[in-house]
Amino acid sequence: MSETDSFIEEVSEEVRRDRLFALMRKYGWIALLAVLLIVGGAAYNEWNKARERARAEALGDQLLSALEQGDAKARLDALAKIQDGSPEAKALTRLLMAAASQNADDKDAALAALKGVEQESGLPQAYRDLATLKLVLLAGTDMPVAERREKLQTIAVGGAPFRLLASEQLAMLDLEEGDKDAAISRLRDIVNDVEVTSGLRDRASQMIVVLGGEPEAS
Repeated sequence: MSETDSFIEEVSEEVRRDRLFALMRKYGWIALLAVLLIVGGAAYNEWNKARERARAEALGDQLLSALEQGDAKARLDALAKIQDGSPEAKALTRLLMAAASQNADDKDAALAALKGVEQESGLPQAYRDLATLKLVLLAGTDMPVAERREKLQTIAVGGAPFRLLASEQLAMLDLEEGDKDAAISRLRDIVNDVEVTSGLRDRASQMIVVLGGEPEAS
């Protein structure tokens, strides 16, 4: 390489370096801001996770403390004082209050608590479906068959978390109305469902046999 070429290369390198420094002085704050945002975002996520974990632990402690009370009245009072305002906490607290009211032989209060969960649109659907199922079971024959059937059918749809339990209760309604064949058919569907639990399968199979049918469709 000639001295001229070497000189030109050195000058070009200096020019590139000067341009780089100029760009860094002009736009370097953008890179710095990006780094700060990334670091700050990660720190916020960790803080938020820690806060949610602490909130969940506090709720769990309050619920356990309430459930450890000696009698149903004391449990109800303790549950009513829980302050966590998240939808999940509200739903869980109301469901536990319904159970405590039922244990205290206050059926009306239990039904009211379950209706409150069922009708609260801001609560997660799974909690509302569970409230509907428990409401039908607790109300029993005090609720007309048509109304119980309508409620159960709304939670017996595909993908719903309690659909098979709802189907089991629909089979009981079939029996209540004297339609044994419909009950057996519904129970067979439960037995053959890929998502059925062993306990529910055994229960449905035993009921089919009691009704004079075969667990597996012929």
